[in-house]
Amino acid sequence: MSTIVATLGTDRSRRLRAALTVLLAAALAVGAPFYFAPFQVFQLTMVLLYAVALAGLNLLVGFGGQISLGHGAFFAAGAYTAAVMLDRYDIGHLATLPVAAAGCFLLGLGFGVPALRLRGLYLALVTLAFAVFLPPLLKRLEPVTGGSMGLTVDKLQPPAWSGLAEDQWMYFVVLAVTAVALLLARNLLRSRVGRALLAVRDNESAAEVMGVRLALHKTLAFAWSAMFAGVAGCLYTWVIGFVSPDSFSFVLSITLLAGLVVGGLASLYGPLLGAAFVMYVPSVSQDVSEAAPGVVFGLLIIAVMFVAPTGLAGLPGRVRAAVADRLPRTTAGLDRTPETESAPDTEPESRAASEPSATVTPADPAVVDAEPVGAPPRTEKE
Repeated sequence: MSTIVATLGTDRSRRLRAALTVLLAAALAVGAPFYFAPFQVFQLTMVLLYAVALAGLNLLVGFGGQISLGHGAFFAAGAYTAAVMLDRYDIGHLATLPVAAAGCFLLGLGFGVPALRLRGLYLALVTLAFAVFLPPLLKRLEPVTGGSMGLTVDKLQPPAWSGLAEDQWMYFVVLAVTAVALLLARNLLRSRVGRALLAVRDNESAAEVMGVRLALHKTLAFAWSAMFAGVAGCLYTWVIGFVSPDSFSFVLSITLLAGLVVGGLASLYGPLLGAAFVMYVPSVSQDVSEAAPGVVFGLLIIAVMFVAPTGLAGLPGRVRAAVADRLPRTTAGLDRTPETESAPDTEPESRAASEPSATVTPADPAVVDAEPVGAPPRTEKE
């Protein structure tokens, strides 16, 4: 009974700490745009929308066990969907979000078919090919996409009743969408679909024996991942107000994958940390070396992977384990209770009292030489 009570107390305290952490994070997120400068608010907005894209990639790579180097293509598809609707059809900004999400979901379903036959490096090459040929295709479709010149659209303007600046209003809109997307990803992973994805990632044969439909869940993993990327691309169009094929090269796909790995695969907080890495590290690299920022960026990735092989999300656990290993181990003497230390050690005396006496007395020659009762008479030789 005491064990059950202790377990319930531990769960209650863990939930309380999680709730306090969420409230603190929400307070910091809400107060950030009123404290930072407009450009810094813009950077935080970009971190949030990158987190949405990485959350979808995490579903596919971290929890689904598949690899994709073409996530930037789904990002571009969502961005151009929103841009074309705003530029050609003069539709409201909010109406473009569900259309971009649904369109990229269907695109992910269609692209998930190769995932049924390919895996590993072969699947990575196919997804990379999709990211490579999409920018030239967008340039060819000039009547719709604007070609190499791209499309310029109006940014999302704050309503008069809000009293907020444009960057602050855009930040809060993206923050709300990001919160909904991360909550959806969390609930999806805790559902039957999420458990099936984990089973497929760990062992496909065992998952199939247990009744998991491999083809369905592999395709759905691509579809969900593409949908999140499309939502992030739509937010990108709202924030930037301009799209062009050169903004969505295959380097974007590789950068997103690197950000997810640095942030932490199969972690709910990994996409946020990876998004911050994707946003801020290139700027830091540019400040450190204007001649070769890519070299600094690569060295920083290597350093992070050396310090935290499981990503930044797993770094606190590694630090706690390292500190626990370095602490002096508790000796046996410290584990003894005060009653045990103060009480005299009477065990040898009690043992001696309970066991038969083994004291040896000096031997008497008369007794030793005596014959036992009933023994045969001795002869002269004896």
